[in-house]
Amino acid sequence: MPGESERVLVLVAPGQGSQAPGFLNPWLDLPGVADRLEGWSDLVGADLVHLGTKADAEEIRDTAVAQPLLVAAALLSAAALFDGKEGDNGGGEGKAARGAVGAVAGHSVGELAAAAIAGVITEDTAMTLVRSRATAMAEAAAAAETGMSAVLGGDPDEVAARLAELELVAANDNGGGQIVAAGTLERLAELSANRPEKARVVPLKVAGAFHTAHMAPAVAAMERATSGIEPGDPGIRYVSNADGSVVTEGREVVRRLVTQVSSPVRWDLCTETFRRLGVTAFVELCPAGTLTALAKRNLPGVDRVAVKGPEHLAAARELFTTHAAESADAAPAAEQEH
Repeated sequence: MPGESERVLVLVAPGQGSQAPGFLNPWLDLPGVADRLEGWSDLVGADLVHLGTKADAEEIRDTAVAQPLLVAAALLSAAALFDGKEGDNGGGEGKAARGAVGAVAGHSVGELAAAAIAGVITEDTAMTLVRSRATAMAEAAAAAETGMSAVLGGDPDEVAARLAELELVAANDNGGGQIVAAGTLERLAELSANRPEKARVVPLKVAGAFHTAHMAPAVAAMERATSGIEPGDPGIRYVSNADGSVVTEGREVVRRLVTQVSSPVRWDLCTETFRRLGVTAFVELCPAGTLTALAKRNLPGVDRVAVKGPEHLAAARELFTTHAAESADAAPAAEQEH
């Protein structure tokens, strides 16, 4: 655990639904970004430059392309921070940024980017795995008429009881009274028609019931995809979606990347871990905004930067600089924390 005076910066990667048409356009002006995206495009079998700059909302909503696009965006924005691709010619600011990170996490598919940033897998491995993940989840979603709806507000016990009654799953618990219910479209329609008191139900434009048992075929596909990987142990505290714990063994991180496909995302527990670690700054990688908004509600008083475009790199680096001195000597946790 950090001392009371230690300043902890958390770096996070967003999940599916954060993308927007044309969001990579400004990043293409940075040195090396186009080449990086073209190389990853070969790995995922999709034109990431086109998807991030010219594709419309419907095209990038497709799970099979949205997930690779999101992991690529998080990794290229992290590279810009760490490698000094914007403004400092690869000098001290970018190097200081990496040393300042006290913990890393990703929301759902963002965990692949987080694992690469933590040094568990390479960037190319993350992109190869996200292709397998996205394709398998899209295929699993097509096998049944399922979906997801956000449940906002209401008494938590009443919400949980209503979901159980309808045999729906809380696929995401984002904290602050924000639950994402998942299951058959028929049962989700019943939830909307007879919602818990003081709760709003908002259907989400997703292809299926992600992070539920409906994704079991995708778990099998991920097991095959990860079978030959030799992971490294995290060089930065890695906070898992499964239960908010800090995972210190690379093999366990990879195991969780596989099983998380059909298990609920407990971002609420990740947030509790950030708080327990002593988080004082929160930086969200591209395409940022969603997790920063959650942090505004659930981590009051914490400095926040959403790296939506290259114009936000300077603000993020400023936070990194203020944390670097105290974070540089902080090693990853010696054992898995619960």
